[in-house]
Amino acid sequence: MLTLAIIKPDAVHNGLAGKILAHLEAAGFRVRAARLVRLTTAQAEAFYDVHRERPFYRPLVTFMTSGPALALALERADAVAHLRQVIGATDPAEAKPGTVRKLYAESKERNAIHASDSDESARREIAFFFPESELRGLSGAQ
Repeated sequence: MLTLAIIKPDAVHNGLAGKILAHLEAAGFRVRAARLVRLTTAQAEAFYDVHRERPFYRPLVTFMTSGPALALALERADAVAHLRQVIGATDPAEAKPGTVRKLYAESKERNAIHASDSDESARREIAFFFPESELRGLSGAQ
């Protein structure tokens, strides 16, 4: 099964992308596609549209367009649930020890990594960054 992770601009800027990627691989994920992206405002608004009515939407869009981010299609059994466990709570102060956010996040708003929250979201989010032709033939790809 595939899921999407995005190593966010704060972590890329702070030189943590390699450490986070190594952490994910150590947790059993295989990188099936990767792309360094610089989201435009329109792209970030579209990607986070599900949160449009939430108070954090505009600051999130601003943050996600502030610098490059690393989009990853990751594979492993039970990918979505396992990735959510590996990255930890949104607020690093509430994240369990050893999780990505506990180790590398600056704050609840600058929390180092995004992860799909459901299989449906994973399919939609992977398609946002990676054309089907780049994923064809990969186990777990739709």
